[in-house]
Amino acid sequence: MERSDERSPFAVLVDYERRSLAHRAGRPEQVDTPGHWRGVGFRLGARRLVAPFDEVIEIVPLPTVTPVPGAAPWMLGIANVRGNLLPVVDLKQFLEGERTALLESRRVLVVRQTGGNVAVLIDELYGQRTFNDAQRAEPGEIASGRYANFVQRAYRQGDDTWGVFSMELLTRTPEFRQAAA
Repeated sequence: MERSDERSPFAVLVDYERRSLAHRAGRPEQVDTPGHWRGVGFRLGARRLVAPFDEVIEIVPLPTVTPVPGAAPWMLGIANVRGNLLPVVDLKQFLEGERTALLESRRVLVVRQTGGNVAVLIDELYGQRTFNDAQRAEPGEIASGRYANFVQRAYRQGDDTWGVFSMELLTRTPEFRQAAA
């Protein structure tokens, strides 16, 4: 025998709304779990890196880039991203001197910098990565060379070491801010 709800459909909807408004869970990246850290995982060359969520505004496919005469080789040019003109930087060329192949599958991370945002070209996007305190590791080789200025800590997950790459430090670097050749 079926049990019927004696409330009117409107009363049921009002109850759903009340319970929904009382539940205030945030998006996963907003929920702070003690001992856990989350970021956006990506690859530059052979290095697996992760940038803090609060330093990456959005991730977009590589837009059409218009070269800027007289710019440094790592400054690919400017691009229109949703009506905003953004400088597009080849991060691997800036850090290693090796140009990233411009493939349609490439992504750029849009990050904040003083005076406006900048699009940073990466080799491969891995998406959200979550680490816990037990996975902390010494950056070691992942923070060698110019990466040492931007990677101060790392996490070990399986066979991979992920360096935490500070986009904030990158955008405050005088050389990065001065893209004229």
